[in-house]
Amino acid sequence: MADMNVDVILPCLDEADALPEVLGRLPRGYRAIVVDNGSTDGSADVARAHGALVVTEPVKGFGSACAAGVAAATAEYVAFCDADASMDPAELVPLVARVATGHTDLALGRRVPTTPGAWAPHARFANRVLAVLMRRATGYRLRDLGPMRVMRREDLVALDLQDRRSGYPLEMVLAAHAAGWRVDESDIGYAQRIGDSKVTGTLRGTVNAVKDMSRLLREYRREARPTPVAPASVEPLVASTAEGVRS
Repeated sequence: MADMNVDVILPCLDEADALPEVLGRLPRGYRAIVVDNGSTDGSADVARAHGALVVTEPVKGFGSACAAGVAAATAEYVAFCDADASMDPAELVPLVARVATGHTDLALGRRVPTTPGAWAPHARFANRVLAVLMRRATGYRLRDLGPMRVMRREDLVALDLQDRRSGYPLEMVLAAHAAGWRVDESDIGYAQRIGDSKVTGTLRGTVNAVKDMSRLLREYRREARPTPVAPASVEPLVASTAEGVRS
């Protein structure tokens, strides 16, 4: 485990039914870090049984779970993916390759629904509006605030993200912009999740997420960010394996 090249952070709240499928799809050489954020369905035990490193984060919130995962990560590259089986972890491979070869500093997965009902209409609309506001604030040509993303761990730590609620993904993009990162996105499949959604699958969860992200956008426009911390230089890989990184 000491020479793992990619750590995949999976925030988790009652995902026992989905975890076997998600963990079974991880590419060879990728380590799963499942952050249990208060599950009551045995998710932690399921994750351990399937070889994942389990981190317990008692403070509720998507950002809290993500931050705990980053603190536990040790690999050169860190990735984020939902634990509900709505996306295939195998699609992390080309995202990792883009960062590893120096094409970008933050690679995002742009969700494309592959099954009916995969993306609730209210959540999709809210995401579209926030993406427009994000483009206006940063100039990045992004159309999604998707949870699948990859970057170098030391660069992410240097951003010093503070949001511990639903605004964590947006804060990452805003902080990356302030630091002068290159950010791009590419299509990934987005299927019907297994189990009930805790955030955007409900109207209340979507409203709360929009409130968190709207606050971050207002603060970003109003306040000057600290001096940018540019990503560390990356030597392009001479050759890549079928997985895009060293297994």
